[in-house]
Amino acid sequence: MRIRLTAGETVLNATLDDNAAARDFASLLPLTLQMPDLLKREKYGHLPRSLAAGGEPRSSYEIGNIAYWSPGPDIAIFYDHDGQSIPDPGIIILGEIDSGADALKKHDGTVDVTIEAID
Repeated sequence: MRIRLTAGETVLNATLDDNAAARDFASLLPLTLQMPDLLKREKYGHLPRSLAAGGEPRSSYEIGNIAYWSPGPDIAIFYDHDGQSIPDPGIIILGEIDSGADALKKHDGTVDVTIEAID
């Protein structure tokens, strides 16, 4: 599934993975989340509910990853890399931003991000 993330004038397109957590996330769309900054590497937002289990937990990430953090339950959008690993229980990758994730750097502090399906 293709999705669009809009933060102010920043518009990013992404593709969700084919796993149970990503499909469950898609069922929540459209969604607008307040997303504070964490560690100058990611924007994260609290989901209205936990997502279905599915996908392999990871302790690493790449710039552009959209990931699920189950203890939140939160999603994270990684726009930079600080070399640190993700603590247990790890993250589930939900999808990938096509390009330009680093544009989120310009949004200092909290930004409202709207996430919607585009196909």
